[in-house]
Amino acid sequence: MLATLNKLYAAGAILAAICMVLIALLTLAQILGRLLGVLVLDAGDFAGYAMAGSIFFALAHTLRTGGHIRVNLLLIRLPTRVRHFIEIWCLGVAIVLSGMFAIFSAKMVVDSYTFNDVSTGMVPIPLWIPQLTMPLGAALFVVALLHEFILVLRGEEPGYVTAENAESFSE
Repeated sequence: MLATLNKLYAAGAILAAICMVLIALLTLAQILGRLLGVLVLDAGDFAGYAMAGSIFFALAHTLRTGGHIRVNLLLIRLPTRVRHFIEIWCLGVAIVLSGMFAIFSAKMVVDSYTFNDVSTGMVPIPLWIPQLTMPLGAALFVVALLHEFILVLRGEEPGYVTAENAESFSE
């Protein structure tokens, strides 16, 4: 099960990387288009969609590898039992809020699909397509948060702490 989850998180990271490559290619196309006098239609819009995809698809992998910013100045000074309780509380709140975001962004995608919302640029794109990256990435993030939550409940070290410790060890 753990290997499957790690593959899922890695797939999200790969999708995020693909989105970032698309941003670079679209930006390059715009630059070259300006130099050659060619209009690249809606490249800025497509780059914006890819930016959203890169952010949301990367959330789960970034959490598991300790890439999210954690302010643990207070945590490291607390007794182990209190730290454990606060870690559980924080992960629980993050699960609830991220779950709500995933649900409401999925509802937004359904609404965009139902009402046939399209982009306002020169190339009409059904908005549900780029919006789909939000609920998918947020749902994957909720899975990663639940994974961490279960680890902490079982008394194990969460992945982000393991990654932080490994990083501080290498410095």
